[in-house]
Amino acid sequence: MITAVCSEAELRNDYITENITTIYFGGGTPSLLTIEDCRLIMDRLYALFSVDAHAEITLEANPDDINTEKLSAWKDAGINRLSIGVQSFFENDLEWMNRAHNASQAYKSIELAKQAGFENITIDLIYGTPNLTDEDWLHNLETANKLGISHLSCYALTVEPNTALQKMIALHKKENVDVEKQSRQFELLMQWAAKNNFEHYEISNFAKPGFRSRHNSSYWQGKPYLGLGPSAHSYNGISRQWNIANNALYTKSIHEHIVPFEIETLTSTQKINEYIMTGLRTVEGIQLHHLKNLSGEKIAADIIIDAQKFIYQNLMESKNEALVLTQKGKLFADGIAADLFRI
Repeated sequence: MITAVCSEAELRNDYITENITTIYFGGGTPSLLTIEDCRLIMDRLYALFSVDAHAEITLEANPDDINTEKLSAWKDAGINRLSIGVQSFFENDLEWMNRAHNASQAYKSIELAKQAGFENITIDLIYGTPNLTDEDWLHNLETANKLGISHLSCYALTVEPNTALQKMIALHKKENVDVEKQSRQFELLMQWAAKNNFEHYEISNFAKPGFRSRHNSSYWQGKPYLGLGPSAHSYNGISRQWNIANNALYTKSIHEHIVPFEIETLTSTQKINEYIMTGLRTVEGIQLHHLKNLSGEKIAADIIIDAQKFIYQNLMESKNEALVLTQKGKLFADGIAADLFRI
């Protein structure tokens, strides 16, 4: 598989022509890569692309996959940012979510990463689970802060259809999520972040000054990106394409020098709607000059008119030539965006 990914990079090395400023090892469990695999991929990327000397290079890792040897090897390979899937520092919460790691491993993974010299660490935290009280949620946030975490990605627990969790809830073997509790804990999160010098720069993301995710920010800003491997997505400003998910078929096709993907050319309406969705999720909001360039004066004016009801309801405000969600509005981000969509 690693050979196939490297070969795909060679087959598609003209997809991104500008300087590469971020690299992201994510999806699945990239922390299970062997040290040799990680170095092979990095060497190939540097050989094929123009990678900025100060590029942000992130690797996703589960706490139970992290050890001193791997951390040292990742650092030697050029990884300079870790995204650790902590989810919670409470044992009963991790058990309820069926996580492979325990609370002790969650703490230890961060401590080891710090000892290895990683200063740029983000962790995922989940709120709104049945076992998590408001006090426990604040304790999770305080723990992350005391451990020196510079970036937090915080998500409300979602129950996906046809999953083991959904079936357990349907059989009343596990308690269902409480939407009101999730909203309350999201509000607690926003209040806590404001008091602790974490910038709420995207709906689910909070960063200390200078530690925003450059990779995710590029995505929210609509910049082109190249994805490599099964199920990987790419975007060049005109179309989106995604590789097939089947590992065997992917590897076979790459061996035959064919990249197996599907493609969708975006319509002007799709581009407008995507900008509304991503723009509203960020602290910069929907930039009116960009909206006008993207949609034209007439459609932009219609969107601004449609936004007035949300401004009146104190869910949105107009400032610095942008439409920005208020703290209250962030609770309804997806619904507000959908209401502004062009059809």
